[in-house]
Amino acid sequence: MWRIIPFLFLVLCGPVLGGPQTNFHGNMTDQELFWGTDQYDFSVVVPAAGLECFWHFAHRGERFYLSFMVQWVTGVGHDRHLSVTVNAPSSLIMATVDDAKGQINFETEETGFYQMCFSNFHNRFGTMQVFLSFGVYYDGYKDPDKTKEEKKKKKEEASKDLNNTLSVIEGATHKLENHVFHMFRYYNFGRMRKSADFFLLLSNSQYVTWWSLFLSLLIVTSGYLQFLFLKRLFITKSGTKEEKPRC
Repeated sequence: MWRIIPFLFLVLCGPVLGGPQTNFHGNMTDQELFWGTDQYDFSVVVPAAGLECFWHFAHRGERFYLSFMVQWVTGVGHDRHLSVTVNAPSSLIMATVDDAKGQINFETEETGFYQMCFSNFHNRFGTMQVFLSFGVYYDGYKDPDKTKEEKKKKKEEASKDLNNTLSVIEGATHKLENHVFHMFRYYNFGRMRKSADFFLLLSNSQYVTWWSLFLSLLIVTSGYLQFLFLKRLFITKSGTKEEKPRC
């Protein structure tokens, strides 16, 4: 019993090594931490003559894509054109588009964070909402830690049957995942177009409603003024002879 008490005292009163952990992936490199196919889609409001920039990580030799579409624009004399620029980590301009919608797709030549900037300099007094869909996909993805092991296995399995059932299933699965990913990409672009058409229809409906109301008030006002003018033509004054007009 007396032997257990000092042990409990050391456990309960010993030094505490707790604290905030700052390195969650100490054994992982940036290649392992950022590698993978991903996709982001959301809407952003760009102010009048404003600039919005986003960054996304990509490896060298992989595919980077960006799709955008202007959903609605406010202000008088507004322009639906949006200036889009994609810059490499070394500040090299990879692609530029100046339109209401567009798609950018290129093979990355550097590893790092790629910058996407959206400028609304065409509209000095109006804001716009833009739908974005961007990401990176990897057709020939391989884990860098397993590259050497796969080379050894390829040499060992060179003499074996090439039509292995498991390898065929694995290859077909990767192809299916890749096709599904691209299908979602085109689906998001179609959703952009649908939302843009909806906001355009809503804007036209409000425009027609207010213009019809203005024309209705104009017609009623002009009719009332014409009635007053015609009424004054038939007004006769009754008075003395002195008040009658003379020749």
